[in-house]
Amino acid sequence: MIKPGSVAIVGAAESEEIGVVPGVSSLGLHADASLRAIADAGLNPSDIDGIATVRPYPNEVAHYLGIEPRWMDGTMVGGCSFLLHVRHAAAALSAGLCEAVLISHGESGRSRVGEPVWRPVDGSAFQQFEMPYGAVGAPLNFTVPALRFLEERGMSDRDLAEVVVSQRRWAKEVPRALRRELVTVEQVLGDRMIAYPFTRAMCCPITDGGAALVMVRSERVADLRSDARPVYLLGAGEATDAPIVSQMGSLSSFAGFRRAGEEALTSGGVTRSEIDHLMIYDAFAHLPLYGLEDLGFVGFGESAAFVADGGTSPGGELPLNTNGGGLCYTHTGMYGMFAIQESVRQLRGAAAAQVDGLTVGMVVGVGMFFAVAGALILSTVVP
Repeated sequence: MIKPGSVAIVGAAESEEIGVVPGVSSLGLHADASLRAIADAGLNPSDIDGIATVRPYPNEVAHYLGIEPRWMDGTMVGGCSFLLHVRHAAAALSAGLCEAVLISHGESGRSRVGEPVWRPVDGSAFQQFEMPYGAVGAPLNFTVPALRFLEERGMSDRDLAEVVVSQRRWAKEVPRALRRELVTVEQVLGDRMIAYPFTRAMCCPITDGGAALVMVRSERVADLRSDARPVYLLGAGEATDAPIVSQMGSLSSFAGFRRAGEEALTSGGVTRSEIDHLMIYDAFAHLPLYGLEDLGFVGFGESAAFVADGGTSPGGELPLNTNGGGLCYTHTGMYGMFAIQESVRQLRGAAAAQVDGLTVGMVVGVGMFFAVAGALILSTVVP
């Protein structure tokens, strides 16, 4: 097990531009963000000897940056891949397999510059059991779980709209957020229907962007040429559920959130009451509701009221998705890296919508719809 606080994030940065960036390829976004993160850590590319990324392959990104790694991780499990990369990098650093790890993300999700063409794998479970029924793409795959969640709890699409309203309150204060306008529940419900119950405002935008992290063992922090505040990894977890939505054990609860979240808290020696900042992956408006309940921050059926009563909004008891989340800030296709970035910013005291007095943050991500989950506990204080 990784000792809590033994590894630190010492560099964190996003690409100069996010949102709509048609003039930069996915590899260019990788490079822009990575060089900024390395500089933020007070290091040079030559100091990096470990690398993790989703795509292109880690060796391609390393070659482009002039890095010669002796440890690599190309784990690809969708949008939460980067949370798993942090956990894997912490294990590699603790084992002495490398000294400084770069975790890089670059994705031209909107402009599609340098992106591969997606096609389903022949004979896959998705192709056999979901595509024939028209369940193609995230909005359509998430409709039945969201409706089941709402039905079992006596909720409605108004409760999904409240999530959007809450997160727009944060995004209003974030200049880089793509969607910053305050909205009402009625405006969210009246927006263009995408796939019932999701209106356009309940779905994430599709954007371009890059972001990167640099990690080292905590004992090295004092030697770095950087004024940036280190953020320590206390705990981490990862888990899986069914590979496709239709095969989930329960459509209205995500086992991945429960298992990964519990492992992160337990391994970090942290209780839920100690978490004072929470980032939950939110490609669609139902995910924060799942997360709040499955992670145990509220009881069964209590998530909607907690959000509607301001519990997750500015001034609330549990600041949630303080950059506006994937619904408002940016969503390149794989959002998890940007959730980590916001947690690091908040803990460093450098966020656009800064919450005062934060010491412990939790980041929880989902990948490949409801197939995989990752969770991190981050802090500015070493136990």
